[in-house]
Amino acid sequence: MTAAPNPEAEHAIADIARRHGLSRDSVLAMAAALRNGGGTMAQFSIPELGGSGQWMRGGMTMVGDMFDHSLKARVDALCNELAQLLSTTQVFPEQTNWWPADLGVPSSTGGQNDTRYAVFPAARRLAVQMRGVTRVFDTAEHRIGGVQQQQGGPSGTVHFTSQLGTFDISSLREVGGAAPPTPAAPVGDDPATIIAAIESLAGLHARGILSDDEFATKKAELLARL
Repeated sequence: MTAAPNPEAEHAIADIARRHGLSRDSVLAMAAALRNGGGTMAQFSIPELGGSGQWMRGGMTMVGDMFDHSLKARVDALCNELAQLLSTTQVFPEQTNWWPADLGVPSSTGGQNDTRYAVFPAARRLAVQMRGVTRVFDTAEHRIGGVQQQQGGPSGTVHFTSQLGTFDISSLREVGGAAPPTPAAPVGDDPATIIAAIESLAGLHARGILSDDEFATKKAELLARL
């Protein structure tokens, strides 16, 4: 159930619902989805708007019927207006942050289904909450600049992008946990497999999992197979 808006936002929600020809509950549900997506993205399931869909500011709009362009335009217009409202008005009551307080202020937050994330570049940390359980990861050399959310996918399928490429939390060291395992050496001398292995090692080296010497040695071994 979507939380009730603050009294000062109630009139704005009702006005947006009237102008967009939607029920108050549908507009409120979209506003909550946008709040969970940090005001820049939303994953929603609203019957009045075609069921399940996704919206990203300045990017894609996905609805149940991918060929219904008028519905896409309707969702885009609604989300843009609600995003503006969320940036200027405290629509929902204040909530206690779900991430550890010592991480500071996140540069971005968002969510998908029952997974939420918060990025802390200054502390080089990524907080992820899945099914109510919060875990913190060391982002090492990653400078996270984007998120890829898979519509309809299982929990924990959020992927992040950085200057080092696309990755998920399985490649990061959980704070207080063990480092992710190093992939086994490739079997055979197929050039494509060897190149892929070198790229994987480069990623581990960039994250500090492999030292300079370890990376150089393993890379030389693989290059010798070409």
